[in-house]
Amino acid sequence: MKYRIKNAAIELSGTTILNEVNLEITDNSHIGIVGRNGAGKTTLLNALINNEFFIEGIEDTSLEIEKIGKPTIGYLEQITFKNENNTLLEEIKESYKEITDLEKKIEKLAHELEKDTSEKKINEYTTALDQFSFLGGYSYQKEYETMLNKFGFKDSDKNKSIKSFSGGERTKIAFLKLLLGKQDILLLDEPTNHLDITAIEWLENYLKNYKSAFLVVSHDRMFLNNTINTIYDISYGKTIKYSGNYETYEKVKQENYEKQTKDYERQQKEMARLYALYEKFRGKPSKAKMALSKLHMIERMEKIEKPKRANEKTFKMNLNKMEASGKNVLSCKELEIGYDKTLAKINLELLQGERMGIIGANGTGKSTLLKTIYGILSPKKGQISFGYHVTIGYFDQNLEMNNENHTILEEWKSTYPECSETEARSILGAFLFSGLDVEKKLTMLSGGEKVRLSLCKILYNKPNFLILDEPTNHLDLIGKEQLERILSSYKGTILFVSHDRYFTNKIATRLIIFDEKGATNFYGNYEEWMKKQPNMTNTEKKQEKNLKKTKEIQNEKKNLKERIQLEKQINRYETKKQELTKELYKEENFSDYQKMNELKRKVEEITNQLTALEEEWFQQTDIENEK
Repeated sequence: MKYRIKNAAIELSGTTILNEVNLEITDNSHIGIVGRNGAGKTTLLNALINNEFFIEGIEDTSLEIEKIGKPTIGYLEQITFKNENNTLLEEIKESYKEITDLEKKIEKLAHELEKDTSEKKINEYTTALDQFSFLGGYSYQKEYETMLNKFGFKDSDKNKSIKSFSGGERTKIAFLKLLLGKQDILLLDEPTNHLDITAIEWLENYLKNYKSAFLVVSHDRMFLNNTINTIYDISYGKTIKYSGNYETYEKVKQENYEKQTKDYERQQKEMARLYALYEKFRGKPSKAKMALSKLHMIERMEKIEKPKRANEKTFKMNLNKMEASGKNVLSCKELEIGYDKTLAKINLELLQGERMGIIGANGTGKSTLLKTIYGILSPKKGQISFGYHVTIGYFDQNLEMNNENHTILEEWKSTYPECSETEARSILGAFLFSGLDVEKKLTMLSGGEKVRLSLCKILYNKPNFLILDEPTNHLDLIGKEQLERILSSYKGTILFVSHDRYFTNKIATRLIIFDEKGATNFYGNYEEWMKKQPNMTNTEKKQEKNLKKTKEIQNEKKNLKERIQLEKQINRYETKKQELTKELYKEENFSDYQKMNELKRKVEEITNQLTALEEEWFQQTDIENEK
């Protein structure tokens, strides 16, 4: 399989989004697409689906779109549910239609074999079994059971209708179907959004071993580092290819920039030297020819472009001009959190300067804890107390504003009415809202812009205790790195929830882990915690054991059917042998030498076949007895 785009550009509504696209996908391509928000990453994925978006690029050659092997493409946005009354299990099994249809056929053939043991019927049955095995029929249930478990679905969810799931859950179901569809090329746009760490790690491992190609747009650096073998960086409307993972890409990109800068500066110096010689000697008749040759040397040079720095413009804020809190910042004693029922019981003491990350599966109470501590929700039981002179800045992952109809400037003024417009514009400018940007309606802002505005609002007061619920969602890589720099140098205290493992590892000095047992404190960063985790959880071990038992039962059924067929074949051959033996001892055949030889040959042939069938039957019986 091969899918190649050469010298393409993408234009939407008369605006050129990308002017130089060169991209190649082969069977083993695991490609990461990176670039600033608005660079055209999602637009590129859409163009790979609908080639009508492509126009001829700026190079001298013509546009080429080459597809070898008619690759099938799966894209999350394309998946819809034809029947929302289907149960979750019915919907998932649609991805295995070829296997499930074959499963029904095998079951039907097994019943037919009880009455019809002809060679034709036996061959049809064994061929179906071989095809079933080839398609993964004995492991497909394990595959989807594992996926459902890792994506947070319970056994009780399997019989719920699709329409009864939330929007986020429906997105995960659609994503599961996409993965199970086994397309030639997967296009994944921010696949780790809305997934908890457990699901992200499972998806990471799944894609790492994925046999076909995929392109992923992601701001999750650890995810990219662990899954991809090629990067296409979109900068200044151009795709630039790098081999290797994200870590290699960052290193090579910096090395290339430094080399091109040195080459450019060296060439500029050489050109200046040659031109100076030309200027110095061009007026002297005896040196004019030599001077002109220097000018020709400059003209013949292949000019090295001055390298462009990637657009690294980002927000900035100095948080360390705040008043310090006391040593004890937060105390939670026998705190029970939840809505209708208690999700977790927490005991924790947070000291000044500590940075605590909260991790765990979705629905275990991480965001609920933050809302309870901040006062949005009431505790079900227990106590929450704050230390001396603690001032809180709370970041809500839902990015709620005072009024969605406000402009950026109006939203700021409604939050800080005492702030002058000049000061407001200056502060907003530090978060990349300058000039006419502040007149944009909130409804027109992207997710990344809303994150920047929310951070601007909460950081303006210089709080000494930050409570952050998924602060990196929607931020591009440059934005995430800048937030990491700000928070790493922050001298206050931080309590945060994040599914971004790289961010969590960089920021957290300690963790609180939510799981089925409750909430557990861990003193150390994410990497240290991971080193102490077993390779397989008890839940996974239990699931693996159940799946193994299921497979054993399936194999027993298959072996039983095979033994029944063997017994029927043995009985048929024994009957045939008896008939031939009777013919062999009939007096009228004694004088027919040729017929006697033919009968003896047939008896010997059937005897050999019987011996082979009986040996096979005894082997299967011995294996069954050993169990």
